[in-house]
Amino acid sequence: MRKQLKTIIYEILETSDPSNFYSLADDAIITGLIVINVAAFLASTSPTLSQQHISILENIEIVSSLVFTIEYVLRLWVCTVDCRYSHPLWGRLRYALTPLSLIDLISIVPFYFLLLFPNFNFVNLIRVLRLLRLLKMSRYSESVRTLGAVLSAKKEELIATAFAVFILLIFASSIMYFVEHEAHPKAFGSIPDAMWWGVVTLTTVGYGDIYPITPLGRLLGAILAFLGIGIFALPAGIIAAGFSEEVQRRKQQKMAATLEQSANYQSVKRLAEIEVGFEQNQRAIALHIESSSELMKICVQTAKQKLGSDFQNEQILRDLAIHLYNETVRKFEL
Repeated sequence: MRKQLKTIIYEILETSDPSNFYSLADDAIITGLIVINVAAFLASTSPTLSQQHISILENIEIVSSLVFTIEYVLRLWVCTVDCRYSHPLWGRLRYALTPLSLIDLISIVPFYFLLLFPNFNFVNLIRVLRLLRLLKMSRYSESVRTLGAVLSAKKEELIATAFAVFILLIFASSIMYFVEHEAHPKAFGSIPDAMWWGVVTLTTVGYGDIYPITPLGRLLGAILAFLGIGIFALPAGIIAAGFSEEVQRRKQQKMAATLEQSANYQSVKRLAEIEVGFEQNQRAIALHIESSSELMKICVQTAKQKLGSDFQNEQILRDLAIHLYNETVRKFEL
């Protein structure tokens, strides 16, 4: 009974089955609580809203944190249903160290930490961790899971692009430092100062707080700005291509699953038709044999009645009965 209960809870929490009402209800409740909790956190940073609705905001945090805690404990309890985490201790520890479980844990830690240490110096930093609850939606959001799959599939290309941007930033900032240092020492006092200008220029943001004033520096700045457009377009192109590939892959999986289901259905249907046809043939054969037996019986009785007193040879009677049977079948097309 206990194992069956754990299996039911595991299916509700770990699967998003559209045909399971309780699974859908769990997804909707947790997703709604995440949205409400994050909205309450954003509202708490407003002095006006936090003063007017402080009790409501605190109650939202308490209720959502308790629900997330219960959900986390239940996941740890039922994870042993999965064969990967079947060990009562090490299986649960392995499950607790998975990325999604770590996100679940980190999202509830701030509530209890601030409850125990309300005067902690880094309270605001701990409170910001509540925003990680948005990552919990990856369990329930197909789009978030797709984004994660794309980033995982394209991580090598993205790392290579980031490395190329980093090298370009170092070279551009170093050159700009040596070109602009004497003319503009306040803005380009060191290479790290010049790197801020390089980041702003490469990303084509252009805050205007640091800018070159020498002709050569402006020329290098213009070249770097054009390079930035191309360099930072690479990650967007990689991610867009990854999204396209992921969408096509999922479409192919769905199509293959549909075809497999259709093929299985057709096979089952054909097998059922064969079985039904076989049963019908059996009934038809049995009916034909029964009717033929009755017909043969009538033929034998007729032969005995008409010729039995004249012909005592059983072979002659049998041959005559067969002849009568064949003539009757042929004439009446039985």
